[in-house]
Amino acid sequence: MYTLYSFGTPNGLKPTIMLEELSLPYTIKTIDISKGEQFNPDFLKISPNNKIPALYDAQNDFYLFESVAILQYLAEKHQQFLPASLKEKFNIIQWCYFQAAHVGPMFGQLGHFHRAEDKIPYALKRYADESERLLGVMEKQLSQFSYIGGKDYTIADMAIWPWVYCFQIFYQQTIEKQRFGRLLAWYQRIGERTAVKRALDAYNLSLDGKKE
Repeated sequence: MYTLYSFGTPNGLKPTIMLEELSLPYTIKTIDISKGEQFNPDFLKISPNNKIPALYDAQNDFYLFESVAILQYLAEKHQQFLPASLKEKFNIIQWCYFQAAHVGPMFGQLGHFHRAEDKIPYALKRYADESERLLGVMEKQLSQFSYIGGKDYTIADMAIWPWVYCFQIFYQQTIEKQRFGRLLAWYQRIGERTAVKRALDAYNLSLDGKKE
């Protein structure tokens, strides 16, 4: 049994999708970041950076924080959604790091400044330009492969999809179909997966972003 300490953010969705894909028993313990619950001292013992998500694996009596680490842990433990061979494995891992180091921070900063009361044109342009560049990186990759890491659906797709969802739904950004058609097709295809719909439903979200 797993306990996922989480909230309905892109990073919170990532391991939720993975647990649903694996059809594993788990419970969600909501950490409401809108109320600052991530700063509770008890949660700090689980997640040293005061960030969601965190995972507890009762079988191994083990707590783990950082969403990409959780994805990799579950993939390796259950031997699914991550290749076993070293070269193929790290081909997937590099795209997970691409999300963690670039997509998440850049999309997140764009969303922050987009929603801020005080608009800062320089910041908006900086993060909009970089986010657009990253969309181009993914479009190029998906012009060669069906999924982010290649021909198979993996944790790389689970890492990136929630951020593309957030980019459009929460941050109200438009991804132009003429420029990023393959990315949008990939996004729509992943969004139709049962596990993804169940993960969204766990946080009362849907593909159009509306609360159920």
